[in-house]
Amino acid sequence: LAPRVEQHADMVDVFGLGVLIAGESGIGKSECALDLVDRGHRLVADDMVTIRRRGAESLLGSGTALTKHNLEVRGLGILNISDLFGVSAVRDRKRIELVAELVDWREDEEYDRLGLDDRVFTILDVDVPLITVPVRAGRNMGVILEVAARNQLLKARGRSSAQELNERLQRELARGRARSHDVE
Repeated sequence: LAPRVEQHADMVDVFGLGVLIAGESGIGKSECALDLVDRGHRLVADDMVTIRRRGAESLLGSGTALTKHNLEVRGLGILNISDLFGVSAVRDRKRIELVAELVDWREDEEYDRLGLDDRVFTILDVDVPLITVPVRAGRNMGVILEVAARNQLLKARGRSSAQELNERLQRELARGRARSHDVE
């Protein structure tokens, strides 16, 4: 009886972190999920993720019964990830802890370059951390999402590289202002 919704997305367990990969059809969600599986992570769902709210602040993602453990790649067709990579390459469900939205790279668009803006994606009234990743030929999306997962794990432990650098810069700027006042 838990509230649920279906989301056009892929989901992968990356370093124990449930990553929902969202984006327009054809953007490369399945290819990114396949790359992550090839790198040793676990597929939860391809194309359609069933999301259930568990408690007030937790979301659980799973694949549909019909397509469980399968992944579709244009040009290759349907791949059974469990058969190809073994049972350790799949899992039935995982808590959603990060949403990675893949978007087409646009020259006129400003993308987050510092990582100071904490954005969220709301599903079933639960806020999940959100990153937007522009897709462009030559970018290794698997590596980028691995690093995004590692960074999110650090943030969950209270460490933010971007925030720490920003604080160091602010201290240096304050010292520089203090020194310039001493000269006058």
